[in-house]
Amino acid sequence: MSFATHLLDGFDWTTPFIADACTALQLPVRSGPPGLKPIVVGLKVAGRVCPAHHAGSVDVFLEAVALASAGDVLVIDNTGRLDEGCIGDLVAGEAHMAGLAGIVVWGAHRDTAAIQSIGIPVWSLGTYPVGPQELRSRSRHALEAATVGRATVTRDEVVFADDDGVVFVSAADSARVIASARDIAAREQAQAARLTQGALLRTQLDLEAYLAKRRDDPDHTFRDHLRARGGAIEI
Repeated sequence: MSFATHLLDGFDWTTPFIADACTALQLPVRSGPPGLKPIVVGLKVAGRVCPAHHAGSVDVFLEAVALASAGDVLVIDNTGRLDEGCIGDLVAGEAHMAGLAGIVVWGAHRDTAAIQSIGIPVWSLGTYPVGPQELRSRSRHALEAATVGRATVTRDEVVFADDDGVVFVSAADSARVIASARDIAAREQAQAARLTQGALLRTQLDLEAYLAKRRDDPDHTFRDHLRARGGAIEI
């Protein structure tokens, strides 16, 4: 199942909203590791995963891009290595010309200025000027799956990436995750608006009632309280 971008039309989504929606729906919350950031602040991308497991040679990226569809996101597994810049401007340019929406690298990149001029959004753990210096054994599944931190993803996944990081969702669950994220965003934005008008969050969420209930029932959690009120559970 490919990702339908129209699901995000008119929605100023964020990866926290997507992650909170997974929690609300009791789905696994699968994210990239801390430190996985865009090389240009303020960019975001969502699209089907196009996996590639790097083994020291650029050909795996070219093969992955050849298999991709426009709007996909190249997700590169370089096992989190920071001692080689596994992609640079040429791979970024190839992906951009093929219509890919972005690149996520569990590892480091190089040619930062050139990539920025190309315009394709790239997430990585940082920069390193030296390219791969050795060839490693290529996985038989190099074009089928990629691991990013603790998450292993395939073409059956959708990736969401912004300034806060990267979140992966099964394509089969993407529609209901986005619907839930829209609901969470609307409720949170309404709470924020009331807060700026002087309605403190602890009042909006009836903190006193929660504390009274907890005194009688120490196992009663704040999430239990919010669910009973129909409030957002991500707070």
